Amino acid sequence: MEGAITLVLSNLTVTLFLLGLLTAGIGMLRTRRRRGRLTAADVWEKLLNHFLLLSVGISYLYNFVMHSVFGDLTAEIIGWDQSPFQLEVAFASLGFAAVGFLAFPRRQGWMVKLAALLGPALFLWGAAGGHIYQIATAGNQAQGNAGSILYTDILLPVAGFVFLWGYVAATRREREAEPADVVLEVAEA
Repeated sequence: MEGAITLVLSNLTVTLFLLGLLTAGIGMLRTRRRRGRLTAADVWEKLLNHFLLLSVGISYLYNFVMHSVFGDLTAEIIGWDQSPFQLEVAFASLGFAAVGFLAFPRRQGWMVKLAALLGPALFLWGAAGGHIYQIATAGNQAQGNAGSILYTDILLPVAGFVFLWGYVAATRREREAEPADVVLEVAEA
């Protein structure tokens, strides 16, 4: 059990991403059961919203706690010395978490969702560059520098943008198809 907990917490970004896929899938089943059908926009919306809740909101709230409350441990995991900049990373993470939670509800438009993805994406890609630099110049192979975090720093923003793109594209296609369906129904009547 201790091993499983360690695995989940040491790879929390992966865990939260997978949990987001699972909860989005459950949401899709519920929508399908309730409405009798599931549109492409429904699928993309669930994926995007659960990504925003878990991979942005909860993940960055966790990052805030780890860099502020458990700063010494976090620095050790990354392979760095404790630094006052950890607190700055903590509060930046708290800001990203707040925007992720704000963008989660269905009623928020795609621009709010884009804003919730853009800040963390730039932060993560910058962090990935820093990790790669540390690997190349200092040989830092610590788990928090060269482990799964490096890959998720690069790939999670890509997933978020794919979900947003899919949602916007599917929503536009469905909106464009609606008037044609209405005209067809009127003509048949």
